[in-house]
Amino acid sequence: MSQTIEQTHIVPDTMTGLRLDQAAAELFDEFSRERLKTWIKGGALTVDGQQMRPRAPVMAGATLVLNAVLEENPVWEAEAIALDIVHEDDDVLVLNKPVGLVVHPAAGNYSGTLLNALLHHAPELATLPRAGIVHRLDKDTSGLMVVAKTLAAQTSLVEQLQARRVKREYDAIVIGAMIAGGKVDAPIGRHPADRKRQAVVANGGKPAVTHYRVVERFRGHTHVRCRLETGRTHQIRVHMAHQRFPLVGDPVYGGRLKLPAGAGEALKETLRHFSRQALHARRLAFTHPTGHETVEFGVELPDDMFMLLDILREDQAQT
Repeated sequence: MSQTIEQTHIVPDTMTGLRLDQAAAELFDEFSRERLKTWIKGGALTVDGQQMRPRAPVMAGATLVLNAVLEENPVWEAEAIALDIVHEDDDVLVLNKPVGLVVHPAAGNYSGTLLNALLHHAPELATLPRAGIVHRLDKDTSGLMVVAKTLAAQTSLVEQLQARRVKREYDAIVIGAMIAGGKVDAPIGRHPADRKRQAVVANGGKPAVTHYRVVERFRGHTHVRCRLETGRTHQIRVHMAHQRFPLVGDPVYGGRLKLPAGAGEALKETLRHFSRQALHARRLAFTHPTGHETVEFGVELPDDMFMLLDILREDQAQT
């Protein structure tokens, strides 16, 4: 099965002087660099309408246009990995992803991923791009994901995501006593100094909007609920850190461990050993691809976040 890809990106100021293949790898980040190189060499990825070499430098404001055919999926192995399935019908599968499960195979994670598990659960997904996966959660973020089981369903879900019609709500535990909720409307792109991280980028970032509200406040932490309008890489983690309320346990954006003054030993030990970002996709709603009604799903907090909240409440009560 093949799929026609048509995408356009404008080179931001932060990428001026980068090689074309490097800039393309960041702008068209759902495709591998090798695949992008092949498209560049074949003329399927052009710069201002012109074919260029992969090593050619690009300038800010240049228009990169990708018009290519994505050939049949790579052959990934099916693996018997348990799935926590919340709902399944002929068109979609909704699951509760556990902490530690990588969504899609990539360098360093060619097996043991959600995609491998999906192929075992439903072998027919091998005929779909990315085995029906339409959005991702970070390895150490838990919670709800929807997977398409037919090409029509996948097309519908992708269109809904692009049109911001999929409702996604997350529970997060952040560092700091937040006074009130709010909205972060700040573009996100690659960090200018550390290409493995994302950051709020004034020029060239992709639009990103996060709404958040306070659920429960503690002495030095806050339980917040975040709703995504967009779905950029690490969006909630980046936006909360940008607001100076980084997520508990975030190894990339959380900074150094901060223990509240006067915290009890139980809380100190819990915070020291909470080794993943405290983020959980709790609610998911979308229009069913064939039924056309709005369907909504929810899951409870995982044990580690539930226990952290309990200990925060106990610590609060002792003050």
